[in-house]
Amino acid sequence: MSKLGVWIAALGVGALAASAADAQSLTLTSSDIKEGGNIAIEQVFKGFGCAGSNVSPALSWSGAPAGTKSFAVSMYDPDAPPGSGWWHWVVFNIPPATTSFPKGAGDVKKKLMPKGAIQSRTDFGTDGYGGPCPPPGEKPHHYQITVFAVDVDKLPNAKDHMASAAGVGFDLHFHTLAKATLTGLYGR
Repeated sequence: MSKLGVWIAALGVGALAASAADAQSLTLTSSDIKEGGNIAIEQVFKGFGCAGSNVSPALSWSGAPAGTKSFAVSMYDPDAPPGSGWWHWVVFNIPPATTSFPKGAGDVKKKLMPKGAIQSRTDFGTDGYGGPCPPPGEKPHHYQITVFAVDVDKLPNAKDHMASAAGVGFDLHFHTLAKATLTGLYGR
């Protein structure tokens, strides 16, 4: 290989490494849920036999890669009995200047989400946040809260609050630049 070929190959590898570094720089934190920690009763669902307050946690994220035009946030329980998991929260079309949600933003009646953000249906059949509520006696479930940096300002197929988690996930599959996940545990 010529010196020019080696230089071009090194430049290409350097560009890929820079892109990977950008994708790895997105971080997600919460003052209410610590990574791998137990989720408080305040965040637990109220209903289905659970007696929590159903208050969504405060979230904060940083390090979005260049080209981020919006964000999405989800909360998913891969341990749920249906075998396909359980969607507890789906928010999309979050404006790119947004870097946090206050505690309780998942209550659609409070209108704490930034303008343009859409909270769609959960597997509880309602819009907004639905906290943990695993069956009694099971090992604690893992609740994965994920923020997605998205390369479009509005998801192309998920149009409104009636969008399913699967529909939002389909769009995110093709438009995610980076993502960061925070996992909390809850069992009863």
